[in-house]
Amino acid sequence: MTRRIRKAVFPVAGLGTRVLPATKMVPKEMLTVVDRPVLQHCVEEAREAGIEHFVFVTGRNKAVIEDHFDLAYELEDTLRKRGKTKELEALLADTPAAGATSFTRQQAPLGLGHAVWCARDIIGDEPFAVMLPDMITLPGQRGTRCLGQCIEAYEKHGGNIIAVEEVPPADTHMYGVVSVGADHGHTFQINGMVEKPPRGTSPSNLIISGRYILGPEVFGILANVEKGAGGEIQLTDGMKKLAEKQVFHGVRFDGKTYDTGSKVGFLAANVAFALSRPDIAPAFRAELKKIVGSL
Repeated sequence: MTRRIRKAVFPVAGLGTRVLPATKMVPKEMLTVVDRPVLQHCVEEAREAGIEHFVFVTGRNKAVIEDHFDLAYELEDTLRKRGKTKELEALLADTPAAGATSFTRQQAPLGLGHAVWCARDIIGDEPFAVMLPDMITLPGQRGTRCLGQCIEAYEKHGGNIIAVEEVPPADTHMYGVVSVGADHGHTFQINGMVEKPPRGTSPSNLIISGRYILGPEVFGILANVEKGAGGEIQLTDGMKKLAEKQVFHGVRFDGKTYDTGSKVGFLAANVAFALSRPDIAPAFRAELKKIVGSL
C-alpha cells in the first residue's frame, strides 16, 4: 500500500536571471500571471492535488514569499471596513492554514538537487512531491493539472513519478530527458535519464517538466552525489542513482505547461491563464483581437 503524498517542496532560491531586470528586486516567483504570483499558481495546483504541507526552499532577498503566505492584518482590516467582502474572501481563501507552510534556506546556489536536499528534515521519512515554481500548468482533457495526474499515477504504480512532455527532437539538448520502458499509454516505466544530452544523442523527445514524486531515500543519495552539469548538484543525477534500486514511472501530462522563467513563456502564460478565466476572458479576448488585427 502506497503512503499518501502530503508534502510538496518548492525550490524558490533561484535568481531569475532570464527575466532581468524585472527580478532585480522582485523574486521571479512573485511576478504575476494575471492577478496572482507565479508561485501562488503552483501552490493552488498542489492544494488541488491534495497537498497539505508546503515547503519552500528560499534564499536571500526572498522574505516577500513568506509574507505573501501569511496574514496581512492591515489589508484585511481595510477590506473588511470598506465592505469589500468578495476581495477579502478571495484573499483569505489563498492563505494556507496555520502550520501548513515551512521555510528553509539554501545558502548557496548549488543546484536543484541541493535545494531539494535542504528540505530533508522537514519532509522526514515519507514520499513527497517536488514542484518547480517556474513551471505553471493548465489542465487538459483529463481535467486535472500536472501534479494531480502525477499523484494519480503514484497511487496506481507506487515508486517514483516524473511528469514529462514532448518537445521537438532538436530541442532535447536543453532539458533532462527520459527513455521509455514498458508503456502503459498515459504512463510508462522509465529505464533511463540524462541531463541535457548532446545534440543527436537523446534517448527520446520526452523531457522532464518540473513535477516529481520521490521517495525519501533520495535525500541520502543527494547528500553524496557528485556535482554534475554546471558544477551543481543535479536532481537528475540523484534520481538516476535512486532508479538503480527503485522503479520510476513517467506521466505524459495532457495539459499545457508554461515556463514563466523565460520572457516569452511568461507572456504566453498570462495570455493562456487570462483566457481560462470566465470573469475576464471575454473582455481580454476582444483586446487580443484588436492587437492581432493590427499586426
